[in-house]
Amino acid sequence: MKKLLALLALLGAVTLAAPSWADDKAATPAVATVAAPAAASAAVAPAAAPAAAPALVASKADNAWVLISAALVILMSVPALALFYGGLVRSKNMLSVLMQVFVVFSLISVLWVIYGYSVAFTEGGSFFGTLDKLFLKGMTVDSVAATFSKGVVISEFTYVVFQGAFAAITCGLIVGAFAERAKFSAILAFMVLWFTFSYLPMAHMVWYWAGPDAYLDAAAGEAAGKTAGFLFQKGALDFAGGTVVHINAAVAGLVGAFMIGRRVGYGRESMAPHSLTFTMIGASLLWFGWFGFNAGSALEANGSAALAMVNTWVATACATLSWMFAEWTIKGKPSMLGAASGAVAGMVAITPAAGFVGVMGAIVIGLAAGVVCLWGVNGLKRLLGADDSLDVFGVHGVGGILGSILTGIFCSPSLGGTGVYDYVANAVGDYDMSAQVISQLWGVGTAIVWSAVVSVIAYKLVDMVIGLRVPEEEEREGLDITSHGETAYHL
Repeated sequence: MKKLLALLALLGAVTLAAPSWADDKAATPAVATVAAPAAASAAVAPAAAPAAAPALVASKADNAWVLISAALVILMSVPALALFYGGLVRSKNMLSVLMQVFVVFSLISVLWVIYGYSVAFTEGGSFFGTLDKLFLKGMTVDSVAATFSKGVVISEFTYVVFQGAFAAITCGLIVGAFAERAKFSAILAFMVLWFTFSYLPMAHMVWYWAGPDAYLDAAAGEAAGKTAGFLFQKGALDFAGGTVVHINAAVAGLVGAFMIGRRVGYGRESMAPHSLTFTMIGASLLWFGWFGFNAGSALEANGSAALAMVNTWVATACATLSWMFAEWTIKGKPSMLGAASGAVAGMVAITPAAGFVGVMGAIVIGLAAGVVCLWGVNGLKRLLGADDSLDVFGVHGVGGILGSILTGIFCSPSLGGTGVYDYVANAVGDYDMSAQVISQLWGVGTAIVWSAVVSVIAYKLVDMVIGLRVPEEEEREGLDITSHGETAYHL
């Protein structure tokens, strides 16, 4: 009996110690006990919702590129534009121009963060966004902004500073048209009004859209298109600011030159640039910074950015040469002022086209810009009769109009351009050159009319409240001393 009990005890010990896989039947209850609650829940509950798509994370490479580009655009204002303009005025007004560009840049930078970004780049109407992002409300380090590729984003703060630098230099461009005679306080007041009612709506009209990820199918694409800015809906192409920046600013400058009036002694006294050395340095820094302006507008470190950089490099060189040789032919000598002016003309003209045209298109645009803008600062300027001190309209206005229209031609794939991408089909669409040129004319015409109307009203309001122009005796003495109490040079 004892032996039998011992044998039974031994068999029991072995059975308890056996692994679960040793007896399938023994394992089943354990599994069933664990799985039963889930199975029971599934029997009475609806099917679980599909997992949400993972949040898009900003590309480190694209972020780095656009941040560097933003810094390059800031360099274009201070010191590049300031030095370019400063060298073109008389020595008694050097510091006044530097001060105007420097402070306008600072003023617009602050306004951009307070309300500018919100008005330009939030979904609202066709002409204005909303005030939902005042002071960049709700934005965090994890907030993202769309690029031009589906599923690819950059940090929204990156986009904020990049676009803010564009706004600041646009306002800075205007001061060259009425340099040497405008009140400093009047300039600042005008800039607040013009930035709010001309720059911001133009930026929204041309550049605001829902982003590529909204274009899932034809119906979604149509719905997304209706939320875009007015000129975006018209199909106007502006890669980096031909309408938003250059035409917009140039028209404001021309209106200012008319409304403020000519400089004392204009046409009778010498008003030659006091330092073409500074102008050449400024033009060179502009060229360097313009790579961020144009190539950065691709918003990604990709082939589109590389194309824009090559086009900016080549078109600027072509315009430098064409202006210089044309001037050489007409006047008998090539000038440093002509070469620097030609370079800026080339940069301006290629800006709307930079990421849309092939290299041959960029060469043609650059060569044309040098010659056409040379006429703009000579023949057209005489026809208009305005004292546009530093030829803002002749270079930025004429160059911006030329480049915007030629974008519609050379964007064609048959001429080496990229065509227009169809985000619903996820492929380049059929290109209609005539229709695209009409779209470009919509952009040019809207920029001219909108900026002109806003500018006239803004100048008039400022003139009524502050006065636009310094007294004649202060203008003769120079704005460095009379407006700022200092001089650029102590001889």
